[in-house]
Amino acid sequence: MKCPECGFEESKVIDSRPTENKVRRRRECIQCGARFTTYEIIEEIPLMVIKKDHTIEPFDREKLVERLCRATIKRPVSLQTIENMVEEIASELKNSLQREVSSDKIGELVLHKLKSIDDVAYIRFASVYRDFNDIDSFVKIISELKDTKKL
Repeated sequence: MKCPECGFEESKVIDSRPTENKVRRRRECIQCGARFTTYEIIEEIPLMVIKKDHTIEPFDREKLVERLCRATIKRPVSLQTIENMVEEIASELKNSLQREVSSDKIGELVLHKLKSIDDVAYIRFASVYRDFNDIDSFVKIISELKDTKKL
C-alpha cells in the first residue's frame, strides 16, 4: 500500500477490524513512520437477469421474496421459509459462475423448491410464471403434481 505522505510502497498493518461489508486496516509506513487507514471491500459482480422480453436487469432478491409472498398468501408457509428458499436460489445462481441468467431458469428453480413446500403456492406461482390462459393449463399442472405425489 502506497504511503500518502512519502509515496513509499511498503507499509505494515498495525490493526485490522472488520466493519460492515469491509475491513478497516490501520497501517504504518516502513520508511517515514506515517500512519494511515485503508479499507478493503469485497467486490461483487452483480447477477443480471435476462427477462422474457430480452431486457436485462440486476437480480433483485426482494422482488423474488415479494412474488413468493403473493403465491403463499393465506398458506401455511412462513416468511423464514421463503427467505431461506430465496437465499438458496441466490446462492445457487451465484455459484453457477454465470453473470447472466434467464428469468426462465429462476422460475424453474422457484417451482422446483415450491413443489416440495406447498402445492397450492406451486400452482399459483406456476400460473403466473407460465402464463396460464385457459383451464386446461391448470388441469395439466394439477395432474402432473398428482402424478409426482403418487411416486
